[in-house]
Amino acid sequence: MPITDFHEAASSSGFGFSILSRRRDQVHSMESTHEATVQELELEAFQKQVADRFQDLAAAEPDELLSISWLRKLLDAFLCCQEEFRAIVLKNKVHLNRPPVERSIADFFDRSVKALDVCNAIRDGIEQIRQWQKQLEIILCALDNQRSIGEGQFRRAKKALVDLAIGILEDKEPNTNLAHRNRSFGRSNVPKEQKSLGHFRSLSWSVSRSWSASRQLQAIGGNLVAPRANENMSTHGLSMTVFTMSNVLLFTMWALVAAIPCQDRGLQTQFHATKQFFWAVPILSLHEIILDESKRRDRRHLCGLLKEIIELEKCARPLNELTDSVHFPLKKDKEVELKQKVEEMGSVFEAIKDGLDPLERQVTRRRKSMSGNLLGM
Repeated sequence: MPITDFHEAASSSGFGFSILSRRRDQVHSMESTHEATVQELELEAFQKQVADRFQDLAAAEPDELLSISWLRKLLDAFLCCQEEFRAIVLKNKVHLNRPPVERSIADFFDRSVKALDVCNAIRDGIEQIRQWQKQLEIILCALDNQRSIGEGQFRRAKKALVDLAIGILEDKEPNTNLAHRNRSFGRSNVPKEQKSLGHFRSLSWSVSRSWSASRQLQAIGGNLVAPRANENMSTHGLSMTVFTMSNVLLFTMWALVAAIPCQDRGLQTQFHATKQFFWAVPILSLHEIILDESKRRDRRHLCGLLKEIIELEKCARPLNELTDSVHFPLKKDKEVELKQKVEEMGSVFEAIKDGLDPLERQVTRRRKSMSGNLLGM
């Protein structure tokens, strides 16, 4: 049969239409499969990048964990993950109005709004550390690089040490002055005008008096459950991507609250991601280490687990004890011991001075970035 006759016969019988339709379906199926495969590879790459970044954070030396430099690395990792997540969301906008992704994205936006409040509280906490920095300057000016230390300089430094102690320790007992509870930090007759940390916060905190970092973290982590296998398959992995980024957001906020002074700090937040997710392994490991640190007896009353706060407390406590025991004129051995402890405090001062401003800029950048993403997605 001539080719033209075959096509005519096939067309008249509908056979040709079925062949052509099937061919078009096959081509369309191949294109769809290719598109799905590319998307799946991109989403897998995102999961791996999250895992790699947090693996680097978990590999930090024990004395580096929760330091200012480590928190800056954490915020860098978060911002990189957030930008990659935003690119994925924008690329897949067509799928965002379909359940269950629509609900997941809405929940993520809600968590992000709550995280903005946490960032505000963190910036307030950084400002509080900056106030301690001023007390450190007074102590160092009074006691450091002095040919001889007089009683007037000594009393000035002693007052700054007591004020510093009231700030570093967290007042969890209502109507209790911290200097009374911790005699090793100084005088038992602290004047009434010296306010407890809780009262100081009520005057300076930009969040409301009833705001709670602990409750805010629990709200961010509420109903954060892994998508079912069929949900993940029906969304080509988008549901899992949102779940991953939500956990990154939760951990970042939790670590900041653990480290920086916050109103009503609390670390009871639970992480429900299991170790079947390879990015969850370093996050859960870091969560466990930080939680164990918070339970140590010498950490329980500190207002933050920031390494520099811990070192500041370690320097301030023996310096207070030393200043309680000295008499004038100072003996040579006491003067040498005093200058040694002041030098140690000077090292902490330099670490805070060099790191605090860059950290605050990163927190501000993270807040602005999240605000922009909420508007741009």
